[in-house]
Amino acid sequence: MELDDGVVYQDDCSVSVMSERVSGLANSIYREFERLIHKYEEEAVKELMPLVVNVLENLDSVFTENQEHQVELELLREDNEQLLTQYEREKSLRKQAEEVSE
Repeated sequence: MELDDGVVYQDDCSVSVMSERVSGLANSIYREFERLIHKYEEEAVKELMPLVVNVLENLDSVFTENQEHQVELELLREDNEQLLTQYEREKSLRKQAEEVSE
């Protein structure tokens, strides 16, 4: 059983590239599988390998989703900061307008 060296995998008929973090983990697992195959033959990991690949793909998907959420959170924080600044500015202008009209 030969494992591909690359970090590209097939998921739902579309090619995706794994994150660097998950790719590093996959490479470590790949080396361990190679060692086990060399020592015990292919049968030792035949059933386990598809499960590990599935877990790595799911991990990568969750990692990517988490990164997207982090970006969204940062954008929302920036929006919130801008809205708060705008609110404070308008509050100050209204206070000045009230003082002038008195």
